[in-house]
Amino acid sequence: MKKRIAFQGELGAYSHQACRETYPELDPLPCRTFEDAIAAVRDGEAELAMLPVENSTFGRVADIHHLLPDSGLHIIAEAFVRVQISLLALPGVRLDQVESAMSHTMLLGQCRAFLERHGIHRVTGADTAGSARHVAEAGKPEMAALASALAGEIYGLDVLAEGIEDEGNNTTRFLVMAREPDFSRRGDDGMMTTFVFEVRNIPAALYKAMGGFATNGVNMTKLESYMVGGSFTATQFYADIEGHPDDPEVARALDELDYFTSDITILGVYPADPRRH
Repeated sequence: MKKRIAFQGELGAYSHQACRETYPELDPLPCRTFEDAIAAVRDGEAELAMLPVENSTFGRVADIHHLLPDSGLHIIAEAFVRVQISLLALPGVRLDQVESAMSHTMLLGQCRAFLERHGIHRVTGADTAGSARHVAEAGKPEMAALASALAGEIYGLDVLAEGIEDEGNNTTRFLVMAREPDFSRRGDDGMMTTFVFEVRNIPAALYKAMGGFATNGVNMTKLESYMVGGSFTATQFYADIEGHPDDPEVARALDELDYFTSDITILGVYPADPRRH
């Protein structure tokens, strides 16, 4: 049986596009929730999961950072997908016939200028691919969807206009999760290490914990905090750094971090995607 890669959403979603571009040899496995996609890998239904973590326009994806530490999975790769939005309609429909466009609220907000210019009313749908499927099933020529060109291909819709987003560099970053970690050095653009930690309850603990990365010349590309366990006092930090844990400077920085923290968990070591630069 062909191996599969799980993602949250329906066929034609941007997560599906990420799967197709990064692992074309794997069959896509659409899942209802992020938890379902993680469980599919953990239970052996899929080899990998493709999970969005942040968008260049809208920031981090809610819930993902809470799910990763307890997922039982490991990050083995990252992928970047340029979010190009297409206006999709039934075959043969002209742009001037379209009265409304359905999509996820985030995509509707990203195409505001185009929709206003053409007098197209915005209709909120559950998600992008689901909106494309709804337009295909409804059979109404005046109704269109905002989604990926892949969604149009899957649901038999024509692309009336593409690249209609207001921001020309809108990109989503994904993490690829697997059951087993891979600490091997690979790729041509260096390595990334992702980890979560909780600082000890001492004055200036975070400042001191971060000092080791600065003094050892380790570039931290992301540092985010979020509450854990429903407490306002228990804060967990999520970090991405450039380098491998075996690099001397990274090892020294992590040793210093360990002194000021109560817990450190490495979520993955993986090659930097060339598209991150």
